[in-house]
Amino acid sequence: MTVRQDQLANGFRIVSEHMPGLQSAAIGIWVTAGGRHERIEQNGIAHFLEHMAFKGTKTRSALQIAEAIEDVGGYINAYTSREVTAYYARVLESDVALALDVIGDIVLNPVFDPAEIEIERGVILQEIGQAHDTPDDVIFDWLQEESYRNQPLGRTILGPTERVKAFSRADLAGFVAEHYGPGQMILSAAGAVDHDMLVKMAEQMFGHLEAKPAHVVEPAVFTGGETRHEKALEQAHFALALEGPGYRDDAIYTAQIYASALGGGMSSRLFQEVREVRGLCYTIFAQTGAYADTGMTTIYAGTSAGQIGELAEITVDEMKRAADDMSPEEVARARAQMKAGMLMGLESPSNRAERLARLVQIWDEVPPLEDTVARIDAVTTGDVREFAGQMAHQARAALALYGPVKGAPSLTQMQERRAA
Repeated sequence: MTVRQDQLANGFRIVSEHMPGLQSAAIGIWVTAGGRHERIEQNGIAHFLEHMAFKGTKTRSALQIAEAIEDVGGYINAYTSREVTAYYARVLESDVALALDVIGDIVLNPVFDPAEIEIERGVILQEIGQAHDTPDDVIFDWLQEESYRNQPLGRTILGPTERVKAFSRADLAGFVAEHYGPGQMILSAAGAVDHDMLVKMAEQMFGHLEAKPAHVVEPAVFTGGETRHEKALEQAHFALALEGPGYRDDAIYTAQIYASALGGGMSSRLFQEVREVRGLCYTIFAQTGAYADTGMTTIYAGTSAGQIGELAEITVDEMKRAADDMSPEEVARARAQMKAGMLMGLESPSNRAERLARLVQIWDEVPPLEDTVARIDAVTTGDVREFAGQMAHQARAALALYGPVKGAPSLTQMQERRAA
């Protein structure tokens, strides 16, 4: 498999990887314009714009966009994160050019029909309502807000209801004009793709765009804090976050291995102690997420009202214990899980195209996969124990609680237990 990269004169980047033996391909455009690029009065507009992309262009109606891809058996979708918005499709090899034409059309030529804006506004308000009705979704928005208070990175991607109700056609067009420049776009493809054809099409479709200044995001500051929302639910939901490394920090590999060993699978410490030994919950896990300049190690669990206090205490105790006795066997298992998960995932052209785009966004190049594997293999038990100690005694933390949580300890109490 060969990764190839090119860049147009205006800064538009193309990256692809041909995967022999495949008859299909994944292709998309990743735009460095996500939630953290919004001003406070724009909160939610990147996501709104993603929805509107499929609602019609200068040459295609919303139905024609869907039919163009589905008539050839393909699939088209999009997502918004805090740092990117992506528009992508999965098609057969013979339809790659069609897919790029459709994706380019929805990115470059949205019409923002007023009637469609109102229809999609209602859809997004329903999506916000659904998220609020899903405890293990909304609690992570609250946790993010407490982790990065009063900052773009702490705001919800969907945006608050009052903002979504007020967005106008001019607001949408203004965000595109501000952020959808060629230097903010990456065309990424993997599978049965011809790189030279992609570059030629990209030049035809995007080569005329004028470069825009790069948007400088507000540096993230992990503030920490606590939020609790009492509600008569069946379960008490618990989410704890600590600051971790950003994705440009070599320590990200240690953080990921630590999270996996602590709560990444059925053999992990939290799963074994909290669920298997004590039976305090059905779901508990730890995970690590990363951004350009910061990251988060997060622990989540759902339990009963009467057991949330015990669950919180055990969680803190297991974090502290990991700093002292994390074993080489646990680290080796977590390392193997991390490598296997990554390599198995990359058998999918969709995952591979996303990885290519992400790496170009981060590094402006695609480091060899062997280098990534070597960095994972280089993490030692001592590295993980040292990182565990930093997590166990970190001065700031964020805590979000939802449901029947009167019996849950406060963040101050948990911090005192961590320091003891």
